[in-house]
Amino acid sequence: MAFKDPIKTCVLGVGLAGLTFHVPFILALPELFTLHAVLERNPQTPGGKIKDRFGVDTTIYRTIEEVVNDKEIELVVVGTPNDTHYPLAKDVLESGKHVLVDKPVTETVAQANELDAIAKAKGLVLYGYQNRRWDSDHLALKSLLALPPSSPQYIGNLLEFESHYDRYRPGIRASWKDGVGAVYDLGSHLLDRALNLFGRPAKITAFVQNIHGVTKPDVDDSFMIYLHYNAGTPFPNKFTVLLRSHILSVQAPQLRYAVCGTKGVFTKYGLDTQEEQLKVMPFVSGIFEPGYGQEPQEIYGTVENLGEDGVSIAKSIWPSRAPGQYIELFRNLAGAIRNNEEMGVKWAETTQVIEMIELAYRSSAEGRTLEVLAL
Repeated sequence: MAFKDPIKTCVLGVGLAGLTFHVPFILALPELFTLHAVLERNPQTPGGKIKDRFGVDTTIYRTIEEVVNDKEIELVVVGTPNDTHYPLAKDVLESGKHVLVDKPVTETVAQANELDAIAKAKGLVLYGYQNRRWDSDHLALKSLLALPPSSPQYIGNLLEFESHYDRYRPGIRASWKDGVGAVYDLGSHLLDRALNLFGRPAKITAFVQNIHGVTKPDVDDSFMIYLHYNAGTPFPNKFTVLLRSHILSVQAPQLRYAVCGTKGVFTKYGLDTQEEQLKVMPFVSGIFEPGYGQEPQEIYGTVENLGEDGVSIAKSIWPSRAPGQYIELFRNLAGAIRNNEEMGVKWAETTQVIEMIELAYRSSAEGRTLEVLAL
């Protein structure tokens, strides 16, 4: 896929999100995108952070007013602090530009619905940046769950699904990401992937904590969220999903998945490699080099299957063969804008993530399990 006129794009924010998760892919796909401008309110050098990091010249805007008034810009990527996503995306949509919004897309469901209404009224693409659907381990897990019963590594009908995004951070960092809460930050990823795999749960139970003891503001840094699924959605038995993030987990490597089925168990440690590679990658061409997004074999998942006698165990490796590919999100985004292709991350799905976050906080505060209303 290539366009005669690549999509002229502006990236709002040149911090971790912009420099690591957005600009490299826009520059790596010149047949689809042109980095037309960035919003950098206080550039420290003449060319700003984009010139310093990538050696690329681009227009630097200091205000959102300059961005929305630039008629050449077609797509705006919102990679700024979470509490700015809604007002910035709203301004951009109202100016007639497509929008890619980093996670969490908004702070409330009401805000997400309002943005959706504006985008639909104007015929614009509104896309949530849930890049970790393209993590190598998520792709490997989806292929495992899709195995037929005849496969020797088939784990059967799901009973329990556990997914972690744990860290060990004994100190408190001065980062805006740590100031928005773990549920909004890491929970957005875990909830999105669970909903992507299994759909909407019947109930939710959550325990949201502040392990570090910060009280002003009282920001959560750890959580456990249980999603309860009824029989038939999508397995013929009830099952539970546990999503966890703990700020003081000393396990190394960190547990990623523990998936228990009626015929076997899948266990996986360690994280997708893309984020760390992108942080140090000197050239965007590295995205296409062998080894990018490929997990080392020592953190491949394992499958343990019960034998016919119900006692013996057959243990095997379930490799993350497909490398992680965040770039596919950008290819899909371009196709949605230019060719009206189906979006790989639908706005309704990202809105459901915000809904589950709101319910998780409410469940924890009230100390009870909450029903999730059917759509």
